[in-house]
Amino acid sequence: MRVINIVPVEGRLVRDPATGREIEGPTPVDGDDGFWIRRLSDGDVEEVAEAAESNAAKKGAKA
Repeated sequence: MRVINIVPVEGRLVRDPATGREIEGPTPVDGDDGFWIRRLSDGDVEEVAEAAESNAAKKGAKA
């Protein structure tokens, strides 16, 4: 399993098929999963370098 971090492109609503919840920020997903490969190919999401855990750690450090 190759983990990648994705965010939806502006104007697109993308749901995680495992949870049914909307993806709003950088989210780690299985980059080998067919669903995410199609979302990347269709331009619904884009890959980013920053993970959601990194954002949470930064917010915690500021508080």
